[in-house]
Amino acid sequence: MRTYSLTVLLWSCMFHAIHMMPSQKRNNKHSRGERITGLSENGGKTLHRTKRGWMWNQFFLLEEYTGPDTQYVGKLHTDQDKGDGNLKYILTGDGAGSLFIIDENTGDIHAAKKLDREEKSLYVLRAKAIDRKTGRQVEPESEFIIKIHDINDNEPKFTKDMYTASIPEMSGVGTSVIQVTATDADDANYGNSAKVVYSILQGQPYFSVDPETGIIKTALPDMSRENREQYQVVIQAKDMGGQMGGLSGTTTVNITLTDVNDNPPRFPQSTYQFISPESAPPGTPLGRIKANDPDVGENAEIEYSISNGDGSDMFDIITDKDTQEGIITVKKRLDFENKMLYTLRVEATNTHPDPRFLQLGPFKDTALVKISVEDTDEPPVFSRPWYLIEVDEDAKEGSVIGQVVAQDPDITKNAIKYSVDRHTDLDRIFNIYSGNGSLFISKPLDREETPWHNITVIATEINNPKQSSQIPVFIRILDINDHAPEFAQYYETFVCENAKAGQLIQTVSAVDKDEPPRGHRFFFELVPEFAVHPNFSIVDNKDNTAGIMTRRNGYSRSKMSTYLLPVIIFDNDYPIQSSTGTLTIRVCACDSRGNMQSCNAEALLLPAGLSTGALVAILLCIVILLLVVLFTALRRQRKKEPLIISKDDVRDNIVTYNDEGGGEEDTQAFDIGTLRNPEAREESKMRRDVIPETIFQIRRTAPLWENIDVQDFIHRRLKENDLDPAAPPYDSLATYAYEGNDSIANSLSSLESLTTEGNQDYDYLSDWGPQFKKLADMYGGEDSDRD
Repeated sequence: MRTYSLTVLLWSCMFHAIHMMPSQKRNNKHSRGERITGLSENGGKTLHRTKRGWMWNQFFLLEEYTGPDTQYVGKLHTDQDKGDGNLKYILTGDGAGSLFIIDENTGDIHAAKKLDREEKSLYVLRAKAIDRKTGRQVEPESEFIIKIHDINDNEPKFTKDMYTASIPEMSGVGTSVIQVTATDADDANYGNSAKVVYSILQGQPYFSVDPETGIIKTALPDMSRENREQYQVVIQAKDMGGQMGGLSGTTTVNITLTDVNDNPPRFPQSTYQFISPESAPPGTPLGRIKANDPDVGENAEIEYSISNGDGSDMFDIITDKDTQEGIITVKKRLDFENKMLYTLRVEATNTHPDPRFLQLGPFKDTALVKISVEDTDEPPVFSRPWYLIEVDEDAKEGSVIGQVVAQDPDITKNAIKYSVDRHTDLDRIFNIYSGNGSLFISKPLDREETPWHNITVIATEINNPKQSSQIPVFIRILDINDHAPEFAQYYETFVCENAKAGQLIQTVSAVDKDEPPRGHRFFFELVPEFAVHPNFSIVDNKDNTAGIMTRRNGYSRSKMSTYLLPVIIFDNDYPIQSSTGTLTIRVCACDSRGNMQSCNAEALLLPAGLSTGALVAILLCIVILLLVVLFTALRRQRKKEPLIISKDDVRDNIVTYNDEGGGEEDTQAFDIGTLRNPEAREESKMRRDVIPETIFQIRRTAPLWENIDVQDFIHRRLKENDLDPAAPPYDSLATYAYEGNDSIANSLSSLESLTTEGNQDYDYLSDWGPQFKKLADMYGGEDSDRD
């Protein structure tokens, strides 16, 4: 920083203020004044003139002063100061006492600190002089300004540390990109400290900058984004008009070239080959092709199409918007036997061409696509998509009603066999010859029951059963006149006792299950035996109805309460069918208008002396009695249910008492007295394995008070259980483990043989019976020891 030496001069000025009007505002008050007396034009008023006593001027300081001493600003002085030290100078205002210090005796002002013009460019101060003895102001307070002079201590600064801009590629020279701006905090009105000049430090020769405005422009023509997309430009701003010694600042500008559609799509290869199986259904994708376009965004969007070729009607191409690829798909069913190779010419075109670059050539490209059809083993193909067969309902069993035909579409022409899908013919009414596909009837047909049969026929290759196809066959049953017409409903016909001859008492109609192609036509007449009926006649109305007419006057219920009138009904189809229907005509009492009042049927329904309410009561009693009897029978037949219900209970229980004790001599091991105890035997205990029934009487056995043999006792118990209908029928086995009477033999133990002397005599074994024959042979003989 440069240091300047400045001599501050203090100028003394005298200011005089003449008060022309009393209302004029005075800015300064005076400590003393000089009176001038004179006559004025309006009456000799006295005029006063005030003399200014301050000596001062506007002060100037340099900013950023770095000298060894405080910087002298200037001096305040009044002509009232005699130099005797009676006056005191006081300074107030901006920075007084901190930035600016005044010598109260001499009025000299110094700057105590370094000042910055960019922080504050001027200071407004006020000064006054006071008599030290009296404290009275000898001069009114006056205001003055200290102005800070600028030096070049601030470099230019850009509004942004980094700029971002973009421009379309292929732009012409001089195309504006962006404007950068730098500001200098120095005083623009004082010297060249704030005069900024722009220059480019980095980015040539592609861009340039205007030195005064800071506008960046292109400097080269036809810059291509595909070659280079990003540029970094460094701009410098220098003050002092760019002269040496000036301060400078820099900023960076990142410039991006945006894309324009200046490149057409291009296929990387001229020919593509794909393979499609002939069984591929329509819509199956076969492969993808892609034309390369170095542009981006919508400028690189491509639309694919098939321009020509012998497969344009068999294949299609669609555009994948995400990958910009062309997907070739099957449009129609392929047939290897018909055509094995197709050729397509595919075209790729930009969807958003730029008119400025159309002179470069067409923005599209073409490629050749070859598709080979691959042979596959196809299922049999029927000659029709469906079959309709008509057959008369009186067709005989085994009659052939039609034929279906299928063949193998492959070159091998495999043999075909036919069958009927039994899920569509559960009653097995139809069958088919497996060799030629002829359908025949297996059961009689009835159109009135089922007028249509929809079955499915399956054709299968004999050499490859997996290859099969099926076809629907609709069989319509044609009507045969095999049903006779009959009355359309049951008619309740009556005739009044006072009826007149020729009166219509009933109109009848007929129905027929058959459906002749020309519609129904029925004829009515009486049976030959009643062709001339003395009481009634029938009149055919020629519209499939007939009227029943009376032939005499008056009928009597007492003589004849009911008449039976047989009527024959014919149809007009071939062969003619007829049936006889009988009308029951009751004779009833009627009023004068012919309205029925009562018929003889009431007398049968309601006998004399018994009303309808009585009949209903009798029927209710009978129903209640039947319910009671039925409930009692069910209770008696109800089975006993066990108290212990288990999923493992299969009623094959075995109750065993198999404690054998220590043998015949051991009387302490098992207390057999329990079996002989009358109290224990005859104690009435409920069964523990069945639910007790109160409606059955508890069974008691005959008392066995006598001391009978245990075997006899058990046999009696078994017999009682066998004869007892309430005993458990569960295949249960009650075992008492009876071993029989005591043995007649003594102990066979050899433990006591040591206590006896000599040989034992076992001859008595032969007297014990055949059970001990073996022992007798072993020990009883004389030669037993030797043996």
